[in-house]
Amino acid sequence: MLQIQNLHAGYGKVEVLHGISVEVPQGKVVTLIGSNGAGKTTTMRSVSGMIRPMSGNITLNGKNITGLASNKITRAGLAHSPEGRRVFSTLSVTDNLLLGAFPRLTFGRERGDVQGDLKRVFDLFPRLKEREAQLAGTLSGGEQQMLAMGRALMLNPDVLLLDEPSMGLAPLLVKEVFRIIRELKARGITMLLVEQFAAAALDVADYGYVLENGRISVHGPAEQLKNDPAVKAAYLGAAH
Repeated sequence: MLQIQNLHAGYGKVEVLHGISVEVPQGKVVTLIGSNGAGKTTTMRSVSGMIRPMSGNITLNGKNITGLASNKITRAGLAHSPEGRRVFSTLSVTDNLLLGAFPRLTFGRERGDVQGDLKRVFDLFPRLKEREAQLAGTLSGGEQQMLAMGRALMLNPDVLLLDEPSMGLAPLLVKEVFRIIRELKARGITMLLVEQFAAAALDVADYGYVLENGRISVHGPAEQLKNDPAVKAAYLGAAH
């Protein structure tokens, strides 16, 4: 479904990723964990076209998307819920969600049932339904995170990138975000998840990669990583 091969990427002349390879099979949840500055968000930005890779290959459904513009990658079927949410603050909740479906409304991607998908997003995020006419900039941080995720889902994507969906949220909202991720997994949505709470990420994921200083240090089934002494010591804490 999504394959990253020998990816080198960074900013200007500063290389952040030093040849990483990641595979996200169809219908699976794969998580990328690591400390701050390890290169997790750089990976997501490289995949979604926010930055241009220095070298390597990224394929989606067998199509090479390396270095394509973000709009072309989106039309190919990849949706990105970015770190920091980045909602359109002066637009309503509904308009933000419909912007997520823009490639479907402009024939860049198969249209399908946009209004039906909008209803399904509201069913998944009841709080957004309650605020459908409210300006996105007046929402709480947790509600904006739900909106960012819902907007990405409105593409009806083949692969969904979730970059730090729990960042800055209260513990109860973190639980709600992971409930939603589990629901999406049950629906068979393919996801690449970057998450600061490594234990929660490995609980929901099928497979995981540990990124250290721009390189993959270890990878394997999520359950295996949860029991790896080095991973437990570095990322999961004493309780795990």
